[in-house]
Amino acid sequence: MGNTDSKLNFRKAIVQLTQKNQKIDNSDEQFWEQFWQGHQTTLEDVFALVTASEIRQIRNDNPANLATLCYKAVEKLAQAVDSSCRTQADQQCVLNCVRLLVRILPYIFEDDKWRDFFWSNLPAQEQANHGQTVPLAQSLLNAICDLLFCPDFTVTATRRAGPDKAEELANIDSCEYIWEAGVGFAQSPPRNAHMERRRTELLKLLLTCFSEPMYRPPQQSEEPNKWIAYFTSADNRHALPLFTSFLNTVCSYDPVGFGVPYNHLLFADTTEPLVEACLQLLIVTLDHDMVVQQQQQQQQQQQQLTHAAGGVLVTPYDEGSCGDNLFINYLSRVHRDEDFHFVLRGITRLLNNPLVQNYLPNSTKRLHCHQELLILFWKICDYNKKFLYFVLKSSDVLDILIPILYHLNYSRADQSRVGLMHIGVFILLLLSGERNFGVRLNKAYSATVPMDIPVFTGTHADLLITVFHKIIATGHQRLQPLFDCLLTILVNVSPYLKTLSMVASVKLLHLLEAFSTPWFLLSAPSNHHLVFFLLEIFNNIIQYQFDGNSNLVYTIIRKRHVFHAMANLPTDMAGIAKCLSGRKTGGKFNLPRVPQRKQASAMNSQELPSAQVPDDYADEDEEDEDAEDTEVRLDTNAVAEEDLESETESHDRSQLGDSQLDAGAVLTAQPAEPGTLKTSLLDTPDIGQMTEREQAHPNEKADLGPFDKSPVSSPRAEGAKSTSPTSMSLSREDQTRLSVAHRASIRMVPGDGDRWTPTPEWIVSWRSKLPLQTIMRLLQVLVPQVEKICIDKGLTDESEILKFLQHGTLVGLLPVPHPILIRKYQANSGTTAWFRTYIWGVIYLRNVEPAIWYDTEVKLFEIQRV
Repeated sequence: MGNTDSKLNFRKAIVQLTQKNQKIDNSDEQFWEQFWQGHQTTLEDVFALVTASEIRQIRNDNPANLATLCYKAVEKLAQAVDSSCRTQADQQCVLNCVRLLVRILPYIFEDDKWRDFFWSNLPAQEQANHGQTVPLAQSLLNAICDLLFCPDFTVTATRRAGPDKAEELANIDSCEYIWEAGVGFAQSPPRNAHMERRRTELLKLLLTCFSEPMYRPPQQSEEPNKWIAYFTSADNRHALPLFTSFLNTVCSYDPVGFGVPYNHLLFADTTEPLVEACLQLLIVTLDHDMVVQQQQQQQQQQQQLTHAAGGVLVTPYDEGSCGDNLFINYLSRVHRDEDFHFVLRGITRLLNNPLVQNYLPNSTKRLHCHQELLILFWKICDYNKKFLYFVLKSSDVLDILIPILYHLNYSRADQSRVGLMHIGVFILLLLSGERNFGVRLNKAYSATVPMDIPVFTGTHADLLITVFHKIIATGHQRLQPLFDCLLTILVNVSPYLKTLSMVASVKLLHLLEAFSTPWFLLSAPSNHHLVFFLLEIFNNIIQYQFDGNSNLVYTIIRKRHVFHAMANLPTDMAGIAKCLSGRKTGGKFNLPRVPQRKQASAMNSQELPSAQVPDDYADEDEEDEDAEDTEVRLDTNAVAEEDLESETESHDRSQLGDSQLDAGAVLTAQPAEPGTLKTSLLDTPDIGQMTEREQAHPNEKADLGPFDKSPVSSPRAEGAKSTSPTSMSLSREDQTRLSVAHRASIRMVPGDGDRWTPTPEWIVSWRSKLPLQTIMRLLQVLVPQVEKICIDKGLTDESEILKFLQHGTLVGLLPVPHPILIRKYQANSGTTAWFRTYIWGVIYLRNVEPAIWYDTEVKLFEIQRV
């Protein structure tokens, strides 16, 4: 009952603050105490009792009242630190202040005029310290950090021989109170649910303090965040124990525990919210690279000084003096193998959690923090190259690869998960720059994760190619900017792939067939780059891994018409017009198709046997073709591609049986539910901006063959020459967009700008550089031999031909192998800005109970409903 009365008083006090022109005296302690004394108001209660309109009303009509409320709340936290927060009343007062500040801070950041309020000084301090003052923000951050290591409040007390021997909070050595064993700390303190809840509440306040960038437009997001700058500087004496506490809390968390089914439904887990808060604070603090930002800020300050007419630029807090970001510094200096093992094992355990299969439905806890985990993994690899090499040293990297491919495959049709698709692809791009990643992909893959992809027997490389094909063929149209990245990853790993399955081989050829269609090549100025990437993949495999790749060689021979068509692409205006008009007028432009055989028949020079289709699936194919025809009639922009069901999904089905294809166990990619909230993202950085080329073996001579002179080594650079001298690629609006519908039909959606008109000179400029020499030589040697065998032996089964190709050799017959070129990820301003927007978008959407930033005027991104 008493708590209800005090909540009523709390509510009345808020209403009193909103009264126009009614300034409450800051010495009226009895009034101000109502906000934090004598009641237990949860964070949800505070959000219900204090409305957004009321906070804005106080801010706009009674700014003095809002300022006093903030001063008093911070002062209360500082006093609690001075008294070591020992009594129950002190602890409740701290929590009430924390909850009130979480509610108010976003509305202070929302208003430009209030932005520097927390970097001004406490009135009481000015009198006491005679001019030597500390900004309010620093007082708040110091108090929060002290309270995060407060014995009997947020950590278990270690030294105690009696009530008088309790340590003063201001003198405590917080390194003795790190929250979890792991990096740099060996003891695992006992778990305490109440303390975990309090830590989580303090961390929510920290995250709210750091969220100021949400209220700046993207072009201003590069400005240093003073809150994070101070928190991660040497001025924060708790920086090291906080960093290790956050990292160890995340990496030691095991959501399954002892594996008791349904335990998460029986007991409230206080650790998961703490882990999520630690994870979000880690990615936010690691995203704030002071060195880069200080350089930019110094340039801006110099410009401001020159513009100021003789005036001196004074800032309340000098970011230039704060030095390095210690969180990044500590992370980059972790070097022991056991620490790397601990971090990697922790991240893979949590990433693989949603993939765990169980016979009892919903019996194990499911985590939803995979986006934050992927960002953290990216940041660690980016700042600590030794960790990256440790990950790639063994097959452990595959424990990261599989959950990434699972999320990519499952999210491909959901426009609210475009950001997740990007971070997954960016990580694979980073990993693919290292030789060891390509080598690790040769490990055999056993289908342990339910994915809606064709069943195959093969390696992790086959899985990678199959999922990438799914993304390109059936993904959401907003994924088109990622096509270059996806193919770059495949180019980087291709020289190391020992054996591709028939499924993966057919998928690669299908991509080439789709992207080399004449109307597609001529529809946009950069579409031909995709063909250059695919040809480079084939050349790498043929030159460096020919022996084990009979499946791919066989598929290339069967689809040889695709390569001949590319070499003979028309370059006269009449031919160009025919290519483009053939698509427009007919509405349907079928890709050249090798006739499929469902029964044995004599072999002629134009046909090779294809994978047999079991009778069970013949009907499926016919239904699919009917569906395709219907779709094309409905959408004249659609171009139906060859139905590959018979070649890809039938392969190995007969051996594996239908038991593994239980649709109930497989999660299919679904579009977002209508009404789902999503945040806008910045444009995907261009692949030429994100990567730099280097030779895998620098001691080789660079000029080893015709490849060096062709744009295969730099498709983007070619595009720049042929399209625009000023930019690497046209803006997304000016390009004709490529979108991909279901059933692998590629659809051209005209952009807003002028239509792209190809010229004969433009086509000649890149067609002559298509790296077709190796493939044409292979076809020249092998096609006559294969045809002769088929005619001599009357073969209708592909297995005999594959056997022949396995034992064949092209030593001395192919052009001199070209040097292996790897496109390594390089840090760039575009990716940095993209990540900052993405990180805050994830944090905005993930903090819903209560929704801290909901209904505030966020400027960094737009909040949209699907």
